Amino acid sequence: MVAAAQVADRGDFKIWQCVLCAYVYDEALGDPDGGVEPGTRWEDVPDDWVCPECGARKSEFDMVVVG
Repeated sequence: MVAAAQVADRGDFKIWQCVLCAYVYDEALGDPDGGVEPGTRWEDVPDDWVCPECGARKSEFDMVVVG
């Protein structure tokens, strides 16, 4: 569970979750090991990026609504 203070500190960064394996892509954290810098918005993640856990494409992620 995410504390309310953590949500407030996130600004407008969003969280996306893989529907196949539940891996979480957090825009604030990015995926440095996958070549995506922290602070990279989902729409700016390259189309050829894949889930580091299961290899799913971006289309297999849904935005997580926090709050």
